[in-house]
Amino acid sequence: MSILTTPATAGATAAETVRSALQRRERDVTGWAMLLTLLLTSFLTLAILTALLVQVVGEAGPMLAERQLGFVSSPIGSDPDTMGIWSGLYGTIAIGLIVLVVAIPMGVAAAIYLEEYARATNPLTRFTLINIRNLAGVPAVIYGVLGFIIFTDWLEPVTHGKTALSAGLTMAVLVLPIVVITSMEAIRAVPAGIRDAGFGLGASRWEVTRDHVLPYAAPGILTGTMLSIARALGEAAPLIIVGAITGLLPKTSLTGEFTAVPILIYQWSGRPRPTGSEYGFTESAAAAGLVLLVIVLFFNAGAIYLRNRFERVRIGS
Repeated sequence: MSILTTPATAGATAAETVRSALQRRERDVTGWAMLLTLLLTSFLTLAILTALLVQVVGEAGPMLAERQLGFVSSPIGSDPDTMGIWSGLYGTIAIGLIVLVVAIPMGVAAAIYLEEYARATNPLTRFTLINIRNLAGVPAVIYGVLGFIIFTDWLEPVTHGKTALSAGLTMAVLVLPIVVITSMEAIRAVPAGIRDAGFGLGASRWEVTRDHVLPYAAPGILTGTMLSIARALGEAAPLIIVGAITGLLPKTSLTGEFTAVPILIYQWSGRPRPTGSEYGFTESAAAAGLVLLVIVLFFNAGAIYLRNRFERVRIGS
């Protein structure tokens, strides 16, 4: 006797199968292990960050509370009680702005071309992507050597040698692969249906990219951008090779001698407390690190504001 299968019985059987699968309670050992590992890693990361902040604030708090903006506006010196970080702060901000102006547009433009225009099967495209990913893992000191050879030597008539301009261009080259990779991932995450809808309405590829893809991918692009700028602001090895100094600077400019906050932190961390000084170089290094952290948070706050704005525009609110 054969059993006939009708659409009704097939639907009932499928519904019963789905219901039993949803109600089945099996222990997902692998899933629980991954969840516990994720929670443990997150807790450990937050614990390390909290301990670091507590230590830095504890070291820098008394000095900053007493000197306030005087620590920021005073020039570099040899007395921890009176010196400041103005020269280093100027160099750090200048380097960050150069990275923002040079690396970000170039990186985003390269990501747009590689994701929206270049053919994935093209050997040149594959070769370019492999090199970009490899460059993202090159140590920062190698970029320092590259910047010293190219920007301070070959392009000395343009950059004036060991200047903040050379340092900014070196940092721009350092973070450029990171900007390209993060921007490509953000663009790749845009649903294909958005592109198809634009093409279906007769829009050109650039109009679809400009009006639909980029607004959707803007939050991810901005996140990668801020991570890149934060790395550029915190690197010290390339700046040392390019020519950052820690002595007194007669003036601050893009085409003269320069220094940066990471260099000051590196130099001050190993110095002993001078005799008769209320504060030591360790407190000064911690205070400089706290100021650098505030600068990074400022850039991140700007990125969050722009990201939320693009998100509101995208959803039409």
